[in-house]
Amino acid sequence: MDTVEPLATDLTFRNATAADVDALVALIESAYRGDRSRTGWTTEAHLLEGQRTDPEGVRTVIETPGSRLLTVQRDGETVACCQLERRDGHAYFGMFAVRPGLQGAGLGKAVIAEAERQARTEWGMEEMHMTVITAREDLIAWYERRGYRRTGRTSPFPYGDERFGVPLRADLAFELLVKELR
Repeated sequence: MDTVEPLATDLTFRNATAADVDALVALIESAYRGDRSRTGWTTEAHLLEGQRTDPEGVRTVIETPGSRLLTVQRDGETVACCQLERRDGHAYFGMFAVRPGLQGAGLGKAVIAEAERQARTEWGMEEMHMTVITAREDLIAWYERRGYRRTGRTSPFPYGDERFGVPLRADLAFELLVKELR
């Protein structure tokens, strides 16, 4: 079991390749689903069962033009990741995961800061968008502390599509959060 360790300054950020797919699926699943996810604070196990993603979904993010899956390593181990995608004049941030035992030590802050930097400096984007399950008030508050604002614009959860999990509640929806990157 992981233990919370201080954030190391020796993080390596790189774009994922096909060789990373299995490790990234395992990381994302461990941060959001099942008993292991309950050791971190980003778990969705109380809202959803089943998978968060699969190899096909991760591979699609890696291979789609205008998209990247930023992989974060420390001492050669994958410890975090996030998706960045160019969309209609803004960057989209998603598939964000930090190894559960490393959550709460500043790693997530470092990852989101690097994602914002890349979207701004490499793609020239002035805005970052993301969607978060509205029932995740603690996570939304974390993003608000990073400068994201709630828009009140929601979209339905894809009930019946088990690629995104099996809902344990009938009231799930996503809210769009936005941050200016200037």
